[in-house]
This record gives sequence, C-alpha cells and structure tokens, in this order.
Amino acid sequence: MIIELTDRASAQIKEMMKEESDQAMLRFGVKGGGCSGLSYSLGFADEVNEELDIIETINGIPIVFFNQDIPIIEGTKIDYKENMMGGGFSIDNPNAIISCGCGSSFRTAQNAGAPGDC
Repeated sequence: MIIELTDRASAQIKEMMKEESDQAMLRFGVKGGGCSGLSYSLGFADEVNEELDIIETINGIPIVFFNQDIPIIEGTKIDYKENMMGGGFSIDNPNAIISCGCGSSFRTAQNAGAPGDC
C-alpha cells in the first residue's frame, strides 16, 4: 500500500465522490511550489495515463498516483479532522524533513522542489 487513509478520511472522500462522475478516482501526489518547495495535490480525476500513473484501491477508493511521486509520498497517512472552525484533511508524510507552518508545503531529503508563495 502506497499511502494510508484513516476511516475518517475514507468516509469523507466517499461522501465527496458522490458529487463526482461514476468514473471519478481520487488523485494524490505532489507539485512544485509552496514555501518549502513542494505542495500536496489532492483532487478527483476521471482519466488515467496508463504509462505514467498507477491505480491502487485503498478502503474501497480507487486512488491514482503519478509514478514519479510515489517515492516522495510513500508511507503517507491522510486523515480528516473536524473542529469548531470546520474540517479538513491532514497529511502526515514520513518522508518530509521540512514542513511549512501552513502544513501544505514540504521538502524531502531528495526532493526540494521550487519554493513559491505559500
């Protein structure tokens, strides 16, 4: 398993998928930017590039990963937390050596990315 989804995160994603097409899959990966150099990318996709992507089903949710992102995100745990201010996903990546105060930007030992606006 590339990543772990908690029960709360799985339930929230399944609820959100009800608003998407029947072919929708969760797409999780990284992109350049953010104060620390890399940012997480979490959204829905209807299409997969057979040469560049891999699909893994976790807790009944089909998740698409860009092959090159796997070493950066492997072992990551995604949770969903709610408080008085609302709810949101939290991402715990054991590969991140530096994380931004906003929690959405990070850097690994091998991947610094390109810092941008946070």
